[in-house]
Amino acid sequence: MTDGENQSGPAMVRASFSLPVGETVLNASVQVPAGRTTLTELLPILQNIESTILRQIDDEARETGRQISCRAGCGACCRQLVPLSLFEAEALANWMQSLPADQRARLQTRFQLALAALEREGIIDRLVKRDWATGVDEMKRLSIAYFRAGVACPFLENESCSIHPIRPMACREYLVTSPPELCQDPEQNTLKAVQFPLKVSQALFAIGRELTADAQGWIPLVFLAGWARSGIRPGDYVTGSGGEVLGRFLDELAKVPQIQEGA
Repeated sequence: MTDGENQSGPAMVRASFSLPVGETVLNASVQVPAGRTTLTELLPILQNIESTILRQIDDEARETGRQISCRAGCGACCRQLVPLSLFEAEALANWMQSLPADQRARLQTRFQLALAALEREGIIDRLVKRDWATGVDEMKRLSIAYFRAGVACPFLENESCSIHPIRPMACREYLVTSPPELCQDPEQNTLKAVQFPLKVSQALFAIGRELTADAQGWIPLVFLAGWARSGIRPGDYVTGSGGEVLGRFLDELAKVPQIQEGA
């Protein structure tokens, strides 16, 4: 990764890098802050990297006669347990704090209602006890129970994501090419999930594990409002120039196992 010329306005430098994605190589060049920044502040750049990977996946799907069927208004997947990296949690908490008071209050109410509904189903107790973190089978059982509870994400409005441009990486990476109606019952129906050859979310989770010595390195999205009140700023622990922080992330992303289609 190399830095280039400063740009006008805020001090920025160009960072270029190559990233293996499946059977191809992504050659990219991005503008990053020249001065001190945090991993949380760099999230928009990471989201752009994820979007570039998604465009490549979409093009490859179309070439093989498939098409990603996820659309606005189809919010079935927005009733799943969503893993939210600590850095995304910080960014979303900051965004929520910037909202007008009435809009912020409505969101807080949605989070409270979602937590209450999950508590009635016994899901909150299981999340807090963290038995699900002990293995893949436990996590799968909890995920199924969570979906069966039918509790919508607090950010879901009219069956569409109200924070789509800044939605979590895990949401960006959950896509299907099967008919949307099958998503209403993924336990019984066979979904054709899109395989992301490289998941940005996994690199963020890995860095989160390093910071917290936690088995997962993420929080359930439904806990976001409560987590935000703690005032925790995980991004402050992954800092440096924009190029250094991006390099730190890319080093972690390189460790994420790549998935080949059909594997």
